[in-house]
Amino acid sequence: MKIGLVRRGFSPTGGAEAYLQRFARAATQAGHPCVLFTDSPWPADAWNAESVRVRGSDPRAFADGLEAARPKEHCDFLLSLERVWRCDAYRAGDGVHAAWLQRRAAIEPRWRNWLRRFNPKHRALLELERSLFAHAGAGHVIANCQLVRREIQAHFSLAPEKISVVYNGLPLPITDPAHTPDQIRAAIRETLGIGAQDYVLLFVGSGWERKGLRFAIRAVQDMPGATLLVAGRGNSRNLPRSPQVLFLGQRRDVAELMQAADAFILPTIYDPFSNACLEALHAGLPVITSRANGFSEILGPELDAGIVADPRDIDALTAAIRHWAAPQRRTEARAASRTLASRFTIEENLRQTFAALGLAA
Repeated sequence: MKIGLVRRGFSPTGGAEAYLQRFARAATQAGHPCVLFTDSPWPADAWNAESVRVRGSDPRAFADGLEAARPKEHCDFLLSLERVWRCDAYRAGDGVHAAWLQRRAAIEPRWRNWLRRFNPKHRALLELERSLFAHAGAGHVIANCQLVRREIQAHFSLAPEKISVVYNGLPLPITDPAHTPDQIRAAIRETLGIGAQDYVLLFVGSGWERKGLRFAIRAVQDMPGATLLVAGRGNSRNLPRSPQVLFLGQRRDVAELMQAADAFILPTIYDPFSNACLEALHAGLPVITSRANGFSEILGPELDAGIVADPRDIDALTAAIRHWAAPQRRTEARAASRTLASRFTIEENLRQTFAALGLAA
């Protein structure tokens, strides 16, 4: 069976793009070639299989362009990672836009929420969601956490049998035979001017407002001797200023940065399931995040000391940072983190997704 995959745009550090690439490789290996429907060419090293250009410069125009492209003439089954008018299956990896707007409204001035109602982009995304969830546009929905499943049902009353929860998955980490983790840790820290015994937290991601970077900075300021590394793209103009924060920009060596860190922090306002948190778990790092991150659902009692109910609760964030400041606790948690992460592979994700959609793996 030939599978069509739908995604707008391309970012070399995007989590959705990375997931799509991994899914396509695994599907192709299982005998299901893939064709990509997108509005812009992907680099050859990111996608070297068949692709179909879809015209459309905004969400609504892209959805219209996909209809015009007649996807079923190019594939047998259409799996969309974008909000579109209709598809055989929709993977709600970006969560529920209606729920995200509610969360933003709770933390922003009322006038911003009022203006957003007239923003054509938001209106289009809400209309596309209604088409998928309320008007049977999606034959089946794959949510990547229970949080998103609950939100879909709360906002659109979608029948439970039409939603499956399949958590994200990653490839097993590749070890570097030429360098040990300790050597990588020492080299990165030396390059960044960080001491061998310093307590280092790592934040990875773009869209700093949504991912709660300001809360992470404020919490680290309450922890003398801690350093926060920030990898990713964003606007730092309105963030708290602190000598304890190092902005690294977009990086391709995130795996190495994780070797150099002691803990990972992402106090997000809304994140259906953070792949960066799962990568940190693979690296053996304790993760500090919020209940608004679907990733938090997979953490058991050994590892959930870093979960805060509200990312704006700086005292709770600081307490979580202090908890994982103890080297002995981090050492004890390392094996449990890696064991848990090993259950969430791209192969397992593919198996569960195919089973949910009734496709042969």
